[in-house]
Amino acid sequence: MEGIPIPRTVEEVFNDFKGRRAGLIKALTVDVEKFYQQCDPEKENLCLYGFPNETWEVNLPVEEVPPELPEPALGINFARDGMQEKDWLSLVAVHSDSWLLSVAFYFGARFGFGKNERKRLFQMINDVPTVFEVVTGAVKQVKDQAASQNNSSKSKSSGRMQSRQSDSEHKGFKISAPKDEEESGEEEDDDEQGAICGACGESYGADEFWICCDVCERWFHGKCVKITPAKAEHIKQYKCPTCSNKRARV
Repeated sequence: MEGIPIPRTVEEVFNDFKGRRAGLIKALTVDVEKFYQQCDPEKENLCLYGFPNETWEVNLPVEEVPPELPEPALGINFARDGMQEKDWLSLVAVHSDSWLLSVAFYFGARFGFGKNERKRLFQMINDVPTVFEVVTGAVKQVKDQAASQNNSSKSKSSGRMQSRQSDSEHKGFKISAPKDEEESGEEEDDDEQGAICGACGESYGADEFWICCDVCERWFHGKCVKITPAKAEHIKQYKCPTCSNKRARV
């Protein structure tokens, strides 16, 4: 249907799942303004599709019956103006998670995955945050609650942005704590290492540049929101694409 190889092994199905998931997350976070505009309630029943190459598309459902692949939730555009935007996006995210699972296990059934293969596929899928968790920040909230018990508020003060680090350390926001500040360094590491990128949903990596939104307090890869370490040096208060778009529509 999409002119791409059909996945046949557990690893191939999981890679297909990850690509589609990344596309859906992009639509609901980084590209949320574009997605919002395309979901016009005046149009016919629309679906949100994610593709293995990490792209997304809002389109009408396929006409063939039965479809080649399970179809996403139908008519996501009709509820857009009837509820709060964050609630609508959360609803679309939940249905997107359901669709991703149905596509993955459709491939599993089609190519005769046995009990052990299905279990392995589910475990691989279960190890990454859901679209809903990324879009709503649920994963980060759970991490924050655990970190708050260790008084991690210090990492959310003036050092929120990775621009604190020296020019020679611009690869990532994680800063090695001096020996005499080992305790405070551990507290900060807990908060950082528990972070999930609000755009792509991937976990924290020590060799990557990250930045935190001062409004929703979600972390993002610099490359996902097109912010470089040099650019971060001049930002007093950073707002992620989602928060910036919300403010523009108010």
